[in-house]
Amino acid sequence: MPVVVVESPAKAKTIEKYLGGDYRVLASFGHVRDLPPKDGSVDPNDDFAMKWEVAADSRKHLKAIKDALKDDQTLILATDPDREGEAISWHLLEALSPALKKGAAVNRVTFNAITKTAVTEAMANPRQIDQPLVDAYLARRALDYLVGFNLSPVLWRKLPGAKSAGRVQSVCLRLIVDREMEIEAFKAREYWSVHARLATPGGAEYDATLVSLAGAKLDRFDLPTAEKAAMAVSAVASRDLRVTSVGAKPATRNPWPPFMTSTLQQEASRKLGMGAKACMSAAQRLYEAGLITYMRTDGIDMAPEAVHAARDAIRAKFGDKYVPSSPRMYKNKAKNAQEAHECIRPTDMMLSPDRLKVTADDQRKLYDLIWKRTIASQMEAARMERTTVEIASPDAQVGLRATGQVILFDGFLRVYDQGRDDDDGEDSARLPAIQQGEAAKLVGKAFEAEFAKAREKDDPVPAAPAGQRAAPGLLLNDTAAVAARQHFTQPPPRYTEATLVKRMEELGIGRPSTYASIVTTIQDREYVRKDKNRLIPEDKGRLVTIFLTKYFPRYVSYDFTADLENELDEISAGDLVWREVLGRFWKDFSKALEGTSELRITEVLDAIDDALAPHLYPPRADGGDPRVCPVCGAGRLNLKTARSGGAFIGCSNYPECRYTRPISAPDGEEAVGDRILGEDNGDPISLKTGRFGPYVQRGEATEENPKPPRASLPKGWNPATLDLDRAVQLLSLPRPVGHHPEDGELIEAGIGRFGPYVKHGSKYANLPDVEEVFTIGMNRAVEVLAAKQTRGRAAAAAPLRELGDHPSGGAIQVMNGRYGPYVKWEKVNATLPRDVTPEDLTVEQALELITAKAGKSPARKTASKTAGKTAGKTAGKTATKKATAKKPAAAKPAAKKTGAAKAASSKA
Repeated sequence: MPVVVVESPAKAKTIEKYLGGDYRVLASFGHVRDLPPKDGSVDPNDDFAMKWEVAADSRKHLKAIKDALKDDQTLILATDPDREGEAISWHLLEALSPALKKGAAVNRVTFNAITKTAVTEAMANPRQIDQPLVDAYLARRALDYLVGFNLSPVLWRKLPGAKSAGRVQSVCLRLIVDREMEIEAFKAREYWSVHARLATPGGAEYDATLVSLAGAKLDRFDLPTAEKAAMAVSAVASRDLRVTSVGAKPATRNPWPPFMTSTLQQEASRKLGMGAKACMSAAQRLYEAGLITYMRTDGIDMAPEAVHAARDAIRAKFGDKYVPSSPRMYKNKAKNAQEAHECIRPTDMMLSPDRLKVTADDQRKLYDLIWKRTIASQMEAARMERTTVEIASPDAQVGLRATGQVILFDGFLRVYDQGRDDDDGEDSARLPAIQQGEAAKLVGKAFEAEFAKAREKDDPVPAAPAGQRAAPGLLLNDTAAVAARQHFTQPPPRYTEATLVKRMEELGIGRPSTYASIVTTIQDREYVRKDKNRLIPEDKGRLVTIFLTKYFPRYVSYDFTADLENELDEISAGDLVWREVLGRFWKDFSKALEGTSELRITEVLDAIDDALAPHLYPPRADGGDPRVCPVCGAGRLNLKTARSGGAFIGCSNYPECRYTRPISAPDGEEAVGDRILGEDNGDPISLKTGRFGPYVQRGEATEENPKPPRASLPKGWNPATLDLDRAVQLLSLPRPVGHHPEDGELIEAGIGRFGPYVKHGSKYANLPDVEEVFTIGMNRAVEVLAAKQTRGRAAAAAPLRELGDHPSGGAIQVMNGRYGPYVKWEKVNATLPRDVTPEDLTVEQALELITAKAGKSPARKTASKTAGKTAGKTAGKTATKKATAKKPAAAKPAAKKTGAAKAASSKA
């Protein structure tokens, strides 16, 4: 029967269900070949010849396919419908060529969804491998190899601790580093806004904001200080107010288009907290199960039959009024849209999330998101009314505005509303019925609750004039009817995975199949860390970015990277020759590499230090030299690298002066370096900074005492505020708590490698807080130790049955285990057969099971030890003798391994 090859077993299972027994469906388990991770795999001097190697794990999969082809020489390659899928098919054909006889039929089929209709139609319309798509893959793979395997060694030699560079990953890292430096250079600007709580003649309340003062329109920064805000509060509070106009405007909101890869990752991050990698993994499983269309796509258009199915589903579930008069059509706005794929949508529009038979929580949630977005994209627009109320004083010196909106028809919002990133949103407050010309009365005590909450803050309190009250960030008139709120402009937000993918898409960097791997790679290499879903560059990530920007500016340029992606797209369209693109790239890139060959590490650090100078050494408030060491006053501050790959600012007078500070937070950082904290029992107690951070020391190192007592500062302790008492406490650890009431053995409290602890003999128990080390008493220590012992040693499970003693000694028991009942004797556990119940098991049957289990040749080292002990104990028994008497065959010498190591993952 014809052999169909796909990437994964899950996809194979689904397709086999649709094709029936007329085809044999096998999985390649992804790529079967890759470039060996060594020099020479791509040879620019031989027209970019590429040496491919079959991965060790792939050999068995290829063998299975070759064996199947012996019976039928019809090969159907049904990998994914994109550039990467085309490449997998090409690799399969190249690797299987020796097994294919002359005249063998080889066809390529693709389908955007794994449904019976799509698969059947694809099988009826086979084609040949699309060579331009393969060429685009070859160009990308060669580019990534040439950049990664030529640029990374430069980093290793010139920048200690750097791990690697990649054609797209380094540009993505630059985005994050540039944003962080924007944030650190940002200077907040203060401004105030004034608000009033008003009431209609009927008593209905609403809020309004001051928009004009002294007859002039207020801009954002027209109230820059508390003093000016206080004057505005007085102006509003001292005047009668009246409604001058009420305007209501109809508005509509249209639905968002269905998902493509980038928007799916963004929404999954916002609404489900999924990272890009987790999102694509869940989507892959939904696709392979035939529940959604292909999930790596730049397209937002939907097949006509899917549009009609969505409209039918809307009509059936929500009624005719939610179905627009004509289908909605969407046009892709993304740069460099790859192959023309459909959007990501359910394959069956009538399969609502509540009817989905999927147990995995991440898949259910993601399907719910995809279904709602798809259905909403074909629904009627939401209709609303936006109301604007203008209020003014009779002398026109004060003007306020109240806004609100009312949804008249929810339309698509009944199903789906898109999330937002770093967006204040729009004013959707409901307003009461307000008439033009009516009085607007100030409502007393309106802001009392807000005032009480503000007073709990420790921030500075502005001065309040007569007739007003002040709290941190807030001013009120005495009746609390008018409030002024303090604001500060905010720096641009750090990227989340969602906003980073969105920005890459806007710049034309990366493609749907690479977004997740790029974002994951820069985190795996510890260039970036994720904190509360925000991406923050590590010091080594900053250094790599500055190095590449300084010495390889073109290759971390956003425009250059996007243009190169454009050329790859032109190759896939057959408009460019891939080797010519590589030739132009390599000509310039190799020259840039040669330009760094003579660089010394000190030169690189000096260049990076100069490039980062405005960021690392901001002007001092006193006008002094920002590079002068704040501890010794004589040394100069400069950039240094640690063996770990991190970087810091240190004094040039090291080791005499050990002042250091991190490169990522120079502003407001207090000087931290060697200093004497005081004396204790005649010994100087000093604070020092070492390779592993700050520590305290008693006395000084001498020939007689080369290692005086030291103690590292616990996490969370600020070296700048450390005093003598705390240092002495730290040096006195471990601290004796007392003798245990049961055995009289000493209990101690201390700080170890894994944090604070109490110790009783050889038993340790962690403490939740460092401070408890200095205060813990006997009762608490005994309680913590007892709790640890209870947690660490689970109560032994009671046996289901006791069968008596084994002939060699020791009880035979029937136990209930995780995988069902089993017989237990000494270290031997033998699972009961399915047809034997614990109640019916006899002693003879139990002995047979134990003997069989003990006599098996174990595969693992631990099992081997168990079997050896068992054999020794039962040496006198006939059954055991039979099991152990047969000598194992002499071990054959291990076969020499062939082939190179598994190829490294391609660099993004």
